[in-house]
This record gives sequence, C-alpha cells and structure tokens, in this order.
Amino acid sequence: MTNQAAAHRRPGTRPRPAGRTAGAIALLAAATAFAAQADDIAISPAGLKTLGTINARFQSYNIEMVEVTGGRFWKPYPRTARAFDERDRYSARPPIDLANARLRLLAAALSPAYLRVSGTWANATFFAEAPGAPPPGFNTVLSRAQWRGVVEFARAVDAEIVTSFAISPGSRDDHGMWKPDQAQQLVDTTRALGGRIAAAEFMNEPTLAATGGAPAGYDAAAYGRDFKVFREWMRRAAPETLILGPGSVGDAPSPSGAGLTTRDLLAASGPGVDRFSYHHYNTISPRCGGHDDPAQALSEQWLARTDATLRTYQALRDTFEPGKPIWLTETADAACGGGLWDRTFLDTFRYLDQLGRLAKAGVQVVMHNTLAASDYGLLDETTFGPRPSYWAALLWRRLMGTIVLDAGKPAARDLHLYAHCHPATTGAVSLLAINTSRGTSRTLSLPDSAERYTLHAAQLQGTIVQLNGKRLTLTPEGQLPRLEARAAPPGAVMLAPTTITFLVFPNAANPACLSRRSGS
Repeated sequence: MTNQAAAHRRPGTRPRPAGRTAGAIALLAAATAFAAQADDIAISPAGLKTLGTINARFQSYNIEMVEVTGGRFWKPYPRTARAFDERDRYSARPPIDLANARLRLLAAALSPAYLRVSGTWANATFFAEAPGAPPPGFNTVLSRAQWRGVVEFARAVDAEIVTSFAISPGSRDDHGMWKPDQAQQLVDTTRALGGRIAAAEFMNEPTLAATGGAPAGYDAAAYGRDFKVFREWMRRAAPETLILGPGSVGDAPSPSGAGLTTRDLLAASGPGVDRFSYHHYNTISPRCGGHDDPAQALSEQWLARTDATLRTYQALRDTFEPGKPIWLTETADAACGGGLWDRTFLDTFRYLDQLGRLAKAGVQVVMHNTLAASDYGLLDETTFGPRPSYWAALLWRRLMGTIVLDAGKPAARDLHLYAHCHPATTGAVSLLAINTSRGTSRTLSLPDSAERYTLHAAQLQGTIVQLNGKRLTLTPEGQLPRLEARAAPPGAVMLAPTTITFLVFPNAANPACLSRRSGS
C-alpha cells in the first residue's frame, strides 16, 4: 500500500457528519428531482464472491516517445468555435519536462503503475548519446539525457518502464532483416542509468505497419521473421524483461480497419510472448476523420465496445498463446489525440467503466493514453493540471484493490456496479456505482454504514468536477486536496443521474478481503 492509497484514512479525511455544504444539498436535490427506480438494489458486501485478481499496476499510463524526444504530435483542439481543419491535426512540441514537480506529484499519486514509452513515433526513433539529426531510415532522435529523464521519472513516481523498439528501414541490414543493435543500446543504457525495462513489445501496432514506419511492403511473413529474431535476442540479452505482443489494434469492428490482421501475424511469428497485449479505442477523433455524437457517450453500445474488442483478442490469445495474461497497453476514448469531449467529465464514465469491465474480465493491466498530452491526457499538457478523469483515476487507485469481487448485474441497464476489496483496510469492500442515465435516479439499499465518494459535474461536457458537492482542485500550494468521504448510513442511498459513486464498507469483513492484503 502506498501512502497515497491510504490517504483517505489520514486525520481529517474521515467521513464527514450529516451536516451538508450547499453543493452537497444541490447534489441531493438533483437526485430527488428525477424519478427513482421503484425497486431498491440490495447490496451485501460481506457476501460478494471473488472473481479473480489483477496486477498491482493494473491502472497505468503512456507517455508517448514523441513527448520525450519532442516533435509533431496531435494538436489540442482550438478553443474557438471555428470549424476543424488540417491546421488542427498536428503541432510541434518541445520534450516533456519529466522533472516537473507537479507532474511527478500527480503521477506518483497513481502509483504503483507501468509507464509505457512507445507509440507510432517510437517505430522510427534512433537512440544516440547526444541530440542531433537522425541517420537515414529514422525520423527522430532519442538522446541519452532524454532517456535518463524517463528512468529518473519512473524511479521517482514508482513506475516500471514498458517500451517498444525501432523497426524502421534504418534498423535493418542490407537484406531487410531487423537488427537488435538499437534495442541493445537502449537496454544497456537503461541498466547503466540504474533502471530496467520491465516489459517490451517488439514494435508499436504491427497491424498498422504500413503507416507506422515499417519498410514498404511489410507483411505478416516479414513480421514473423523479425519477431523470431527479436524473441531470441530478448531471451538472451534481457531475460528479466517480459515480452509483450503483439500490441495490435483494429481487428475488432471499428471506424479504422487494420492493414494486417493479428491472426496472420501470430500465425507467422509462432508462440513466444509472456503477456498477450492489444490496443483499443472506442473510436477515432476528428483529426483522423471521426464524427461521433456526444449523446452516445453514456450508452451501453458505446461502453460495451470495450467488451467487443476484448472478446476478439481473447479468442486470438486462446488460439495462439493459450493461458497468457492479457494486457491492454494503449487505450482511450478516441485515437488520434482524443475526441472533442475526452478532456471533460463526460469521458470519466467511460474511463471508470472500462477499468471495471476489464478487471472483471481478468485483464491484468490497462495503460491509458496519455498521462499528459493532447485531449486524451489525464493531465493538461501545458499546466499539468488534473482533468476530470484524473480525479476518477485517483479515486480508483485509493479505493479499488487487486482482488476483484462479483457485484452482480443490476436490472437497470444504465447502472454499472463493480466491487473490489479495499487496498488498505483488511476485510473492507469498495463498490463503484456508475449511473449513466441522464434522467433517472437509482437506489441502492445498504445493510451497513459506508463511506461515500460521489463525483458530479454541473455540465457533462465541462472540466469542473465535484466530489460530494465540493469542487476538486489542487491546493494553493499545488498539493492534492483531501478526498473526503461522507457518511452513508444503512438503508437507501440515492444515486443521481449522471453521477459516479464509490462506496467503501469498512466493516464488511468479506472473507476474500480478509485472506490477504488486496493492494499488493
């Protein structure tokens, strides 16, 4: 358990008494202003059965390689009302300041985590001792100093490094065969800097090789040949590093189809990964031609896209790498920098619901793209200020442990329930209740008192989020605020429309949560 994970137990963070702030009263009024579900949903936290466990670093994130090197990346949407055009697709950016105190503070609060430094740009990045122009066959340069920044950042925030390697024409011999020279330099340098690469994919998104920096005409046979070289080199040069793969995207029905299929790639490469990895986005952003309506963002069809993609890759895993744990190494609402509402409270529902669904399904790690870049970042890329989904991520980290429980399936289609053992309190159960209805309250019937944390926003597509009626923001000193619970007595608890509520039952004495610490 980290200090951050136990923060709600510190002095001053106990559940507040029945006295309510004006904001809390307004929130309760909103709940009663709509028709409530006629039948209460009874919750029995003591009797919830175990579904499985997840990795202690389940909730993780990406910092794209192009953020580390600097370069052209997805440009945040303009704040004006003018129509989106090609000027809004990319913008140049300097390297991210990984020594920034606020960035480190907020990243550490989400730890332990995996930090994945990869992305499309990594496929053609040349590693060098000093900055300079990239040699032929590469597009950009990663310097030793920049990589030192990654290693030091990971150490400071308790994150394990995950990456991938260059596969562009410059990384190949005269016959087009992939050479591990560049990868070896990165591994050796990481060790010399006192760090380690915990896991690595051969390349980023091999199903999109044609647009991802691979040589012209790159096909499944070429991937299979290269992956075998990579696997043999990894086992010899970095046996402590987990091999992830294939890291595909686009096999499930989606607005953007893949150039290569994962089935063909796996058939060509043969078995040999330690963890089966894939990528998932619900859609693509307007930068890449997407035209989605925010009205669908709370629908079951939208949220269930996570399940559809997982089923696709589970079937492929079962066929080619049976029994291997599954990692989702890159995900967000919309690819290509995020959708128009991804930096608002509206996307918080997808973010938490996705974590809940995937934990129930046994996925071991989920890496959000990104920590702090473009519109899908958990943090604003300029100020490193928390966005709504960051606050949701922080609550998940502090309240949802690694033992996953079966919360059942409520009758209401727009109520989503997920339960875990608490990460710090022995025997305690945490319940996540997401009411995606825009007009109907739901009621839970509690057998015992609980600690309540409700996220709410006056505007779904706004960036201001409230916890129990109080606006969440950093303190004047730039520190995280106390995330204060409110006491919820036994009996009926109303869940207002479009709210997210965590309920902690400290006295549940659930047998599954007594057996071992659920945050380890």
